[in-house]
Amino acid sequence: MHKISVPVIRNDSKEKSSGSVNYISDIDRPEMYYMSILSAKVQHAEIIEIIKLSLPENYVYIDACSFNGMNRATIVTQDWPFFAEKEILYYGQAIIAVAGPELEVCEKYCSLIDIEYKELPAISTIEESDIFFNDYNITKGTPEEAFKKADKVYEESFGTGFQEQAYMEPQGVIAEYKNGILKVEGSLQCPYYVQNSLMNAFSLEKDKVRVIQSCTGGAFGGKEDYPSIISAQAAAAAMATGHPVKIILDRHEDMASTPKRHPSLINFKTAIDQSGNITAMDIDCRLDAGAYQSLSGVVLERAIFVASGAYNIENLKIRGRTMKTNHVPSGAFRGFGGPQAIFGAEMNMYFLSKMLKVSPLALKQKYLYKKGDKSVTSGTFRDDIKFDEMLQKIEEVSGYSIKWSDYEKPQTGNKLKGIGISFAAHGGGFTGNGERDLIKAVVKVSAEKSKTKSGYKATVFVSNVEMGQGASTTLRKIVSESTGLPLEDVFFSQPDTAIVPNSGPTVASRTILIVGKLLQDASEELKQKIESKEDNITVEKRYKQPDEIKWDQNSFNGDAYPCYSWSINVVEVEVDSITYDISITGSWAVYDVGTPIDIKILTGQMQGGTAQALGYSTIEKMEFSNGKFDQRSFTDYTIPTSLDLPDTECFFIDNPYKYGPYGAKAAGELPNEGPAGAVAAAVSQAVKKIIKNIPITPEILEEKLR
Repeated sequence: MHKISVPVIRNDSKEKSSGSVNYISDIDRPEMYYMSILSAKVQHAEIIEIIKLSLPENYVYIDACSFNGMNRATIVTQDWPFFAEKEILYYGQAIIAVAGPELEVCEKYCSLIDIEYKELPAISTIEESDIFFNDYNITKGTPEEAFKKADKVYEESFGTGFQEQAYMEPQGVIAEYKNGILKVEGSLQCPYYVQNSLMNAFSLEKDKVRVIQSCTGGAFGGKEDYPSIISAQAAAAAMATGHPVKIILDRHEDMASTPKRHPSLINFKTAIDQSGNITAMDIDCRLDAGAYQSLSGVVLERAIFVASGAYNIENLKIRGRTMKTNHVPSGAFRGFGGPQAIFGAEMNMYFLSKMLKVSPLALKQKYLYKKGDKSVTSGTFRDDIKFDEMLQKIEEVSGYSIKWSDYEKPQTGNKLKGIGISFAAHGGGFTGNGERDLIKAVVKVSAEKSKTKSGYKATVFVSNVEMGQGASTTLRKIVSESTGLPLEDVFFSQPDTAIVPNSGPTVASRTILIVGKLLQDASEELKQKIESKEDNITVEKRYKQPDEIKWDQNSFNGDAYPCYSWSINVVEVEVDSITYDISITGSWAVYDVGTPIDIKILTGQMQGGTAQALGYSTIEKMEFSNGKFDQRSFTDYTIPTSLDLPDTECFFIDNPYKYGPYGAKAAGELPNEGPAGAVAAAVSQAVKKIIKNIPITPEILEEKLR
């Protein structure tokens, strides 16, 4: 183990564990105003008229006309309005708001607004929609020729549902407009995204908009896009009233109106030759984008780039579309597109193993990626892929093959056992040339002389946020290791667009891989200056894409990601054939994430991500009916607790990446990718029926078993 992997005490552990830290809801401002938002109670409609009462003194209405720039958030695209204009596209869409000094008064006058609608036909599911935002196509090899020569062609579809991010702290912001400066502080993960959105909304220059990340209680992708919406709503009120304005969503509001993981429907058509070999796949991937495009195009890219899973299929035809429906826009959620696609790929391989009468593992091993193979986008895997070593370890700790053979035999009693295995790939960082052409990350490290034992203290300046994942500790560790300064003499500057450079958003498992490497390079230069006894040193580094990475965004051809991380998951289940309940009795995982920067933080990341994925597979049911989500609290939307899951055993193999800090690769999203396929395979073995959809509810199992 590299010494940087040795765990340290997190710098935020004391204040968070003691409850002394201030979240956005704990922050107050003199003469604070509040805001109540009236949202649509119909799924799709034309607004005929909005009838408002006169407001008391110091209260104002805020609506689509309150922006002298665009009434649109800038979230990759610019299509999601802060407030509805002439048309309502989803139940819960913001229409108008009241802001003022007393929240109760705001709520009262909001409730008295009368909206006259003309209801329009609504689209609720992927199957109902024939309108798409994005339509992407990839061809690898010669799939048409392979299908013409096929001895057999098998076809099957697999689907996934919504998933709520279930972060600890709901969405919230405080906006203030003073002396010509718009300042927004909030629970968010992409400060510069919010700044850019506010600049466009109010036609302000960059130096007139300041965004500060408050201590953030979890995000998981859910605070990538939506903070741009509520920040603009609060900012419009602050500019209209001259007072700071706070918006804190309660849990019901948060779950009803914020983006979820995209539901998916993925169809696989597979060509088999006379020897039983897979020669080609034709994959059609549709994601439910909701009412506006928002981040869906980016999510779709990642989904189709791993549409064949961790398997080298020589001939591929892939089509991906984001379908427009009438519900709150779908958004980012840890893995964004990967969990949906890899679930489909894994269960398609399981389905094929049954058709070909071979074991799932034997079929999968035959096609696992190796160094030198071509990816879905015809990029080359240049680094070692250590699936053999990883498989040996997972067999050792889980006993997969022995148990699989045992559970294949007829079982008696009402407790049916099964075990499943899955393989997953996760590309680190933004896709294609995104890091080079769109993000253009910049980091800064400074050092000044001090009375500490080392004689200096250093500070990390990046826009990447601490949101529970440990970034404020791991990035400090990289700087400490590179400069030789003790960890206690390295500090992390809370992201504030007026202070930190734009090192990019905290998404796509890029914080360690991209930003961490820039910090390592900057810190090595800083070390030389410290050794020269310089005063008040500052070093900046900008991202430069390695020359070997080639990508054509128009054709989706080349190296979609600079490197890949890999995982193997094994999950063991027990299914009650009377109650149809699923008990997860074992969970094991082996990961290749290069060099762990902190083994304890990383293990926590993997265990937490696995818990999310196991919940996604089984109990996290989020249904959509009559235009709204049926589950809008943690009473009716169930997430796993420690009592629902076994100990998740995590193991890491050593496989350093030459362009990562101390060999580290992407990690944070990987544990969400593979477990769903392993769960579905395990349940499929237990009930002797192929599971095609998640979450696997008792209703689905009852239908299968009856």
